[in-house]
Amino acid sequence: MSIAQAVSERFSSTLKWEEPDCPLCGGSDRSTVLEAADPHPNNRGLWFAVVQCAKCGLCFTSPRPDESSIGEFYPNDYRPHRSKTKANHSKKAPLAWLRGRPCVERRALPWHGEGRLLDFGCGGGSFLERMVSQGWKVTGLDVSQETVSAVRSRLGVRMVCGSLPHPDLMPGSFDVVTMWHSLEHVHRPLEVLQAARELLAPGGKLLVAVPNIASLPFKWFGSSWFALDLPRHLTHFTPKTLMAMINRAGFQNTRVRPIRHSDWLRSSAKIANARPYATQWQKFLKMKTAARVVAWLCYVVRQSDCMLATAHV
Repeated sequence: MSIAQAVSERFSSTLKWEEPDCPLCGGSDRSTVLEAADPHPNNRGLWFAVVQCAKCGLCFTSPRPDESSIGEFYPNDYRPHRSKTKANHSKKAPLAWLRGRPCVERRALPWHGEGRLLDFGCGGGSFLERMVSQGWKVTGLDVSQETVSAVRSRLGVRMVCGSLPHPDLMPGSFDVVTMWHSLEHVHRPLEVLQAARELLAPGGKLLVAVPNIASLPFKWFGSSWFALDLPRHLTHFTPKTLMAMINRAGFQNTRVRPIRHSDWLRSSAKIANARPYATQWQKFLKMKTAARVVAWLCYVVRQSDCMLATAHV
């Protein structure tokens, strides 16, 4: 019996667990990739397993908390739900190319259609606020009622609580749907993508940013990789499996490109260095300049630990 299975059985009286078939192809044959602890301080000593489908290669968390239990693993101060304002950095600053986020995925979008945008998993609403300032007509969607209420009160924009599909969102009513680090959190990602396609008007555009488990940083850090975030991350995509799932949902012209985040490298290094037997390489990547240079090199060879997919209806 694996560590993850043993711990999940130990807590079966308070949490409900499931071992899903592959979320992409429905296959039941899988092999274990790794086992790791929940990195959150209040993790109850729980460990979780990431498995890989033998048929299509998709990686996913299994066993995992079911939809009625997963909320217990999101703390009240969960970072993406916080409202935050980011500092503006001049693009002409010296060595700007080394900054950790020169290819930030949530940058301004070219105007598309009538400018109707749905942000799935909108969190604290910083992206919605930016898009409103650029003239977009925005709708935010998040599973946290508290977050939905806070963003609605602060920005005065349309907010909906829940997931996709959603009865209050009409087919063909958006020109762009964005998913910034939210698709990896849902139990049925293919169903979410199919629902997003129905919401888009002809010529509509989808943008999805997720971690890349085929990246060099994952290979360097393994169970200490910052973007693993078990059990909140339920699906662990590679460029190939992300493209396959988006295409299976009915989208066309899907393209995937790397995004670099040097702060992810440093966060992974901090996790690794808090554990026994950290390597010299992991210690090296704690340094800000080192992380920036290495993040840029990962980007050049298309091995960054974050990626952005774009697709059209």
